Amino acid sequence: MSGIWVLGGTGRTGRVIAEELLARGMSPVLVGRDQARLDELAEKLGARTRVVASASAVPAAVAEERPAVVVNTIGPFTGTALPIARACLRGTHYLDLSNELAAVTGVLDLHEDAVAAGSCLVPGAGFGVLGTESVVLRLCAGQPAPERVRVDAVASVAMEEGIFGEALAASLLDGLTGGSRRYAGGRLVRARLGSGFERLTLPDGTTVGTTAWPSGELEVACRVSGAPDVVAATGAMPSGRLVRALLPGVAALVSVPPLRRALKRRLAAMRVKARPAPREFTWAHARAWWPDGSTREGWLRAGEGMAFTAAVAAEVAARLARGEGRPGARTPGAMFGPELAEAAGGRFVPGA
Repeated sequence: MSGIWVLGGTGRTGRVIAEELLARGMSPVLVGRDQARLDELAEKLGARTRVVASASAVPAAVAEERPAVVVNTIGPFTGTALPIARACLRGTHYLDLSNELAAVTGVLDLHEDAVAAGSCLVPGAGFGVLGTESVVLRLCAGQPAPERVRVDAVASVAMEEGIFGEALAASLLDGLTGGSRRYAGGRLVRARLGSGFERLTLPDGTTVGTTAWPSGELEVACRVSGAPDVVAATGAMPSGRLVRALLPGVAALVSVPPLRRALKRRLAAMRVKARPAPREFTWAHARAWWPDGSTREGWLRAGEGMAFTAAVAAEVAARLARGEGRPGARTPGAMFGPELAEAAGGRFVPGA
């Protein structure tokens, strides 16, 4: 086994992860479908390349060549995470950038198989999952399980000029059509899209509205806190009162297969203009309530969201390559502790 494979190596996140790995003294292998683009980027970075015919061909290539670590940046992760993670169950370590509920729980459910294989599987190795997870871990350290937890992810991401892309379009539509979720009484239950609205005052004094969203952060916050009632919210969706009222109807329309396919094509082909990050910082927030009436609150502050995600992924990949992980399927905070977020450039800020 040799090298760290970066799947989707010519994409925006794959490129930055490769740069972060090189800065850590690692030797990434850029994996993709376009030989010319791979060669161009590899020449700039001084990295190696591996061409695969399609995303569906990746699991077979991984199983055959058994790289030391696989970094999966190919979305939507609901389609790619499980097949590639299963292909790593021969001693290869795996991580991805997923924050889809089904993708994160699917990989975590491979825990026993990963232990038997000596593989480390780490879904959600980015701001999505680690950001809020790391705050929850700190709030709950040394405490009994709280009765209720809420987490809020407020990413600040700069946009590159280009097309929206099929993976992002599919992930957005999957979230809409699947409906929202929350934990109530220890059970994962449906929630109305647009519910769970809260207006947060960030530590820098600005405000942002967040609404519940069916993310991997929901499952992870429940697992690491032990709380029976959990809500996970995001600042990435429009949160105005009218939008929140219309979301269930929009989701019902998008669920119609012909409309969904047409909208996916239009979204994927839509051209996005370059724009700077909307805020100076990316924030992750968590609040926990205990039966005795006590509460605790905390924040994680990071820079631009995608840069932080790339740093998290590279840090996890480097640690796995050095043999620092424990075999099994674990979230990044469960594998390496909340200090992983600080190693990737984040800073914890006490609650008000």
